[in-house]
Amino acid sequence: MLDRDIEEDIRKFVRERDWEQFHTPKDLAISISLEAAELLEKFQWSGGDTEVERNREGMKEELADIFMYCFMMADAIGADPKVIIREKLVANRKKYPVSLAYGNARKYTEFQKG
Repeated sequence: MLDRDIEEDIRKFVRERDWEQFHTPKDLAISISLEAAELLEKFQWSGGDTEVERNREGMKEELADIFMYCFMMADAIGADPKVIIREKLVANRKKYPVSLAYGNARKYTEFQKG
């Protein structure tokens, strides 16, 4: 996900401001959700994806905030982002086999229903 230099830059940024004390898993989860909502706000009243070009810079900023908070959350709970992403991909491959999931957006629980 992130290289070690970026990870250390994030940690340094937080340390320099003495913000570790505020970065509890609960508060980081809230922050991830709030930043995701700010990304969604870029699409509000847009009538679809038609506003992407106009809002691209703002979207990139919000996405960067989400990535940083996700990294800080992983750090706070002692999880390696690369490891947990790989583990989740393994689980998702089992839940969404290509033969059942290809070309549709159904949830895996709907596969048995046909």
